[in-house]
Amino acid sequence: MKKENLLKKLAKLETINDQLSAEIHYLEKITRALGFAEGLKTLKAAALEMLAADQKRGVKKEDGANPPLSS
Repeated sequence: MKKENLLKKLAKLETINDQLSAEIHYLEKITRALGFAEGLKTLKAAALEMLAADQKRGVKKEDGANPPLSS
């Protein structure tokens, strides 16, 4: 692959990384504002706990897909 193509791909990946980093930062900020003490970390823990409780009760998901409960 030519150096020019590699530099274009690198620039594209850097842009994507910047966008994703900004989104994660924003989500971290709003989860903390909602009361999740450690932001996304505690939101994830709460979501996994809710999914586990639903599985124990036998609650079925609308789409039929159950995400893995581990991180």
